[in-house]
Amino acid sequence: MYNLGYACINMGFSNRPKKDRITTNRTMIKRTFHEKGIEYAAELALQNVRDLYKILEWNRENNIYFYRLSGDIMPWASEYNMEDLPNYDLILAACLKAGNYARKHNIRLTSHPGPFNKLASPKERVFQLTATDLKVHADLFDMIGLRRSPYAKLNIHVGAAYNDKPFALDNFCRNFERLPESVQSRLTVENDDKASLYSTKELYDGVYKRIGIPIVFDYHHHMLHPGGQTEQEALELALSTWPAHITPVVHYAESRSVEHNNPKIKPQAHSDYVNGPINDYGHCIDVMIEAKHKELALLKYRNTVMTPTSA
Repeated sequence: MYNLGYACINMGFSNRPKKDRITTNRTMIKRTFHEKGIEYAAELALQNVRDLYKILEWNRENNIYFYRLSGDIMPWASEYNMEDLPNYDLILAACLKAGNYARKHNIRLTSHPGPFNKLASPKERVFQLTATDLKVHADLFDMIGLRRSPYAKLNIHVGAAYNDKPFALDNFCRNFERLPESVQSRLTVENDDKASLYSTKELYDGVYKRIGIPIVFDYHHHMLHPGGQTEQEALELALSTWPAHITPVVHYAESRSVEHNNPKIKPQAHSDYVNGPINDYGHCIDVMIEAKHKELALLKYRNTVMTPTSA
């Protein structure tokens, strides 16, 4: 049994004419930030958070109770303290409004900070940049009023192996201990799609056994890098890392090269839609659909492949 979600962009809203567009990822290039400064960042942030509420309303109207927040809601937030935004009170009020709506209607909100976050890096500067970005995400979650637990997960990858997997996993775990509690309490780690990186079993042995953070199982990544386990074995190993009172999150995508029958496309690339089946093996999970067509892919799968449960 599973509940379906989608990530960040609502295609129907974002494809509207610019004046009618509803989106949470308004941002700018660095040069624009330097030219227009924190005032413009604050203007974009307020529009993003207000539109988050509209997207959550649409999600509920369409029986979607799982949603991944964009990492661009607060543009260039690593360059300033959010409390210093000139309209911080308005932004905070809009965040709380969205958070209250999500809680009232049991909409699960999560995030997936970008691939430049490398908690395993041996370089102090890279760690500091990673820690700053993760704290920005956690601060936003606090502003929205999301609980400090993996229910409101901040999901990352180990990031790299640095030609020495045990060394990198050790770095990841040691650097985890340096993060603030607002990040630690929400952090999860995801299996990778290349043999040079980390399978579910490697994460279980090298991360979960040491620092106890949950593993987010990615079906597509597992297909490309099974690590000697069947899909069911790897899924159930990942599910065992989650607290009993929190529904585990998994990611589901399919290969774009298969969808378009084009072997020139990298197998790691995500398809526009998904056909499934999504095998839950009798477990209760929240499934993040990682398809290019976002909510359209979710609705198509739900309407043509599955009978809705809670979604």
